[in-house]
Amino acid sequence: IHFRPLILLITLLFSASSSAEINLIFGLYTSDKPTTMVTKFRPFINTLEAQMTEKLKQPVHIKMQISSNYNDGVKALTSGAVDFSRLGPASYITAKNINPDLQLLAIEAKKGKKRFNGIIAVHENSPITKPEQLIGKRFAFGSEQSTIGRYLSQTYLADHNIFATDLAQFDYLGRHDAVGASVAAGRYDAGALKESTFNKLRSKGALLREIARFPNVTKPWVAKAGLDDKIIQILSALLIESNEANALYKNSLSKNGFLKGTDSDYDIIRKSMNDKRFLNTTQLDD
Repeated sequence: IHFRPLILLITLLFSASSSAEINLIFGLYTSDKPTTMVTKFRPFINTLEAQMTEKLKQPVHIKMQISSNYNDGVKALTSGAVDFSRLGPASYITAKNINPDLQLLAIEAKKGKKRFNGIIAVHENSPITKPEQLIGKRFAFGSEQSTIGRYLSQTYLADHNIFATDLAQFDYLGRHDAVGASVAAGRYDAGALKESTFNKLRSKGALLREIARFPNVTKPWVAKAGLDDKIIQILSALLIESNEANALYKNSLSKNGFLKGTDSDYDIIRKSMNDKRFLNTTQLDD
């Protein structure tokens, strides 16, 4: 009879631990304005919280942490300051090189595929109609760590025999929207940005015109090293299984859901990041 209080205490402790809150941090970096990113991601994260709570039978709370640049976003994940992140392809490769134990959760889909386009744009009234006419012009790139904004666009230019020394000027402006706005304002003759930002700016009246496009791999969602296996499995399953029948799909970032992915999906990005042709004639110091 003396064991009954002990059994009751153990039962209460077990019940308390099983209902303990799970607190996670989701990491992003500012590829667009921070306010735009909060508006875009918070409804999705709220839905993910609710579905994880149901699956785990424990309250799940997910805080968003938005880093001000690509490097800080990578550092937050590789150091374990955030639990999972949405990265660009180049940032994923950089992060994986720093911490090989990062785990790929899922890859965003675009119309059911893992590929979408980067755009080289000019002002709508520009006489430029093809990449070869960019010689002697001013070019705007995004971040120096951007997949589209730097690596793939520089590979594309090099494939068309345009190198750093052929341009009158080139600068890294940090964000896709900054590139589009600067080209539309005439501060640069051309620039590289993602297709969705190009379309968004155009819909708002920006005077932009496409002269070229090139393929890119969609963004990976990545878990930090050492995140609980059960949480990883549920996160991955919820992302990949999202479809028209559930709320997560309805709050999806692009109404396209997610796909299973492997590290090898990003081999074309690795190749581009190792492509030094654009800067091979003169390594500029500034």
